[in-house]
Amino acid sequence: MDDQACPRCKTTKYRNPSLKLMVNVCGHTLCESCVDLLFLKGSGSCPECNVPLRRSNFRVQMFEDPMIEKEIDIRKRVLKDYNKKEEDFETLREYNDYLEEIETIIFNLTNNIDVVNTNKRIEQYKKDNREIIMKNKVKIGQEELELEEILEIEKQMEELRRTEVARSELEAKKQKIRQKEALIDELMFADGDAKEILNTFAQTVATKQEEALPPLPMVTQFSTGVKFTRGLAQSHIPVIEEGPLYRYEPLITPDRIGPDPPSLEEIVKEGYLQHVKAENDTEKAGGYTSTLPCLRALQDALAGLYHAS
Repeated sequence: MDDQACPRCKTTKYRNPSLKLMVNVCGHTLCESCVDLLFLKGSGSCPECNVPLRRSNFRVQMFEDPMIEKEIDIRKRVLKDYNKKEEDFETLREYNDYLEEIETIIFNLTNNIDVVNTNKRIEQYKKDNREIIMKNKVKIGQEELELEEILEIEKQMEELRRTEVARSELEAKKQKIRQKEALIDELMFADGDAKEILNTFAQTVATKQEEALPPLPMVTQFSTGVKFTRGLAQSHIPVIEEGPLYRYEPLITPDRIGPDPPSLEEIVKEGYLQHVKAENDTEKAGGYTSTLPCLRALQDALAGLYHAS
């Protein structure tokens, strides 16, 4: 997005890295400075399309194409009212037609196609389906509250885990400092060999680290608190008994009425390869010869003569 520029002041992000491009419901962009200058009273018109806009509806542009921002805003507004679920329809075909109608409305509003009639169509739909819209809004609101509650619990648990990790790291640093000080004191005042003291110190530290590792708890639920429903009834891995080993048995060819397919030698001698593409050096290197596909074609031609006795 370095080459993008504000259409009013022509400032680019290349010249001003801190430039923030803002977008509104009309889909046209302005930089943050131009928005503050043009919408001092809180409302005004877009410099490009003269659509009445409000300062509070401007938001930072996230996508390179401003039309995507416009479509996202329109989609959110439309789906607030077109909130029926699949269970609200008798057949899947009716539900698919309903989804197609939503996409048509969003496409028309995004591309300014028959905007007046499309808005009338939305208002008529809101009048005809007022009760269903309100019921689904309440249902969606409850689901959002439950999701927010789960996310909040997850956030608290993550904060507790982060605090515990920081506390453990701080305690480990303090422990290392105490161990180093104890080693220095022992090297200064002990009468033994320094190498033996270092080896003994290293073994002691390794033993303490192994003892300090707590056993891993058995996880029986997800991070959201939902308990596992599989794998708890069985405390051991089931043993699969081995069956008998595979033994090759040659294919029994059924009886035929008619001539046998020619052999590879007969294919070469009798001139069957005259109408078959010859193999090149590359194909020969891969193990391909023209006699094999010729033999397969002849076998397929005579397969209709096979019959089970």
